[in-house]
Amino acid sequence: MIKVAGRFPKVAALTSVLVAGALSACAPLGTGPAPLTAPPTGPLQPPEVTEASASARALGRYYNNLQADLLVQGLLRTDGGGPDTPYNARQLAETYETIAFFQEYEDGSWKRQNGRTAYQLRRWADPVRVDVSFGNSVPLEQRNLDARNVDLFAQRLSRVTRHPVSMSAARNANFHVIFTGYDDQPQLLQQLRQIVPNLDRASLRLIETLPRSTHCLMLGFAADDNPQELGQSIVIIRAEHPDILRKSCIHEEMAQGMGLINDSPRARPSIFNDNDEFAFLTRHDEQLLRMHYDRRLRIGMTLEEARPIIRQLAAEQIGAQRAPNS
Repeated sequence: MIKVAGRFPKVAALTSVLVAGALSACAPLGTGPAPLTAPPTGPLQPPEVTEASASARALGRYYNNLQADLLVQGLLRTDGGGPDTPYNARQLAETYETIAFFQEYEDGSWKRQNGRTAYQLRRWADPVRVDVSFGNSVPLEQRNLDARNVDLFAQRLSRVTRHPVSMSAARNANFHVIFTGYDDQPQLLQQLRQIVPNLDRASLRLIETLPRSTHCLMLGFAADDNPQELGQSIVIIRAEHPDILRKSCIHEEMAQGMGLINDSPRARPSIFNDNDEFAFLTRHDEQLLRMHYDRRLRIGMTLEEARPIIRQLAAEQIGAQRAPNS
């Protein structure tokens, strides 16, 4: 099923996926897709770069202006928070519960729920193998920067969660990060059909008609043998974004692809919040990810089972944060 979440107005959810979108909303997880058939053949992009169309250049100007406006407002902070963003163990625990156990949309649909239904804990059991690909219109210099940022963030996720997250060849990957331009839509749709042969028409239609307010999204699929275990994720990021917005999308969508699929207006300092205050993963967010992959929590746990452990984990995180050598 799809979950929608990310920076800026979000989209919604579909069958068998989780989707996340920048400047957007959030939804759920359902049954996994059919196993991958033959992997895509040949490179995903040629050595040369196609020239962007007038529409793509106009979209790039729009996002450049948007980033500038957000920065002028003091948003897209890169400091990770400080004395102006205090929080305690109780707040950390409550934020974790909201982000890990709740979601905006019902499983397998785009129907908004009342926000009072707690789901079971969902995360990766298998190692996460990340590959990066680019639409033909993405400039080579930008590809190099984005590939490096994905690699560095994969390393950071692995350190924080202590779960294996590493770069991989596309044919072995289960976490795909795709940078795609306005002119690359046919290429993107073909690639999605290769990765997920049974992706439903509604999901494809969503991607075909994304409003410009949706900056990026994450499609997350359950494992074939366990609906609470993540088995595959696809992150789609608009190539027209300027550097900070693209890197912000990397951080939010890849972090949510690890299983923290919701957002909360009370999460601060955090990227798991639609207010765009912070551009990149914060120390607070690292604590949430560390808690999510603590072995005392198990895939499939209910909130009632997990709550005493969550409170203990939150207290430990705050205690470590206050320790002199933390």
